[in-house]
Amino acid sequence: MRPRDILQTRKGLTVEVGNTDAEGRLILADALAYAKKYKPKLVIDLATLTGAAAAITGELGSAMMGTADDSVKADLKKSGDMVYERLMELPIWDEYGDMIKSKVADIKNIGGPIGGAITAAKFLQHFTDYPWIHLDIAGPAFIANTESYRHVGGTGVGVRLLYHFLKSKT
Repeated sequence: MRPRDILQTRKGLTVEVGNTDAEGRLILADALAYAKKYKPKLVIDLATLTGAAAAITGELGSAMMGTADDSVKADLKKSGDMVYERLMELPIWDEYGDMIKSKVADIKNIGGPIGGAITAAKFLQHFTDYPWIHLDIAGPAFIANTESYRHVGGTGVGVRLLYHFLKSKT
C-alpha cells in the first residue's frame, strides 16, 4: 500500500490512502461492515487508533465517539469511572466528515492536521449503520510507570471496562 492508492472496502466504498500508517482503520472498517450481517444492537470497538487521542487524554483515559444512544454512552462512561478506565466523549459532528472527503475516492483514510482522533472515528462511522461506540485507547494502552493496578507496558485497558458494563446489563 502506498500513498494515493485507492482501495475498495468490504462495504464497497473506495478509500484514498493518504497515510500508510493509518492502516488499522482500514481493517477495522471492514470488520465493522462485516458486523452488520449479525444485525447488532450495539458494537463497541477498541483500538489504539491515533496518537491524537493519546495527546488529548494521556494515560489517564480513552477517547469515546459513536452513534449509540446517549444513555448507552452514559452507562459506559459510568462503568469507566467505576473501574478507573475513564472515557472522554468527543463529538463526531458532520463537519469532521468534510475533512476526509476525497476528490478521487469516496473518502480518505486520514484527515488534516486537526481532529485526528475524531476524523478517524468519522471514517469508521461510514461502515456502521447500527448503534456503535469507538474507544480510542491509544493513551492508556501502554504506560511508562506503574500506577495502582496497572503495571508498566501493556495495560489491558478496556477489559475491566467492558466486563463492568456488560455485567451491569444483566
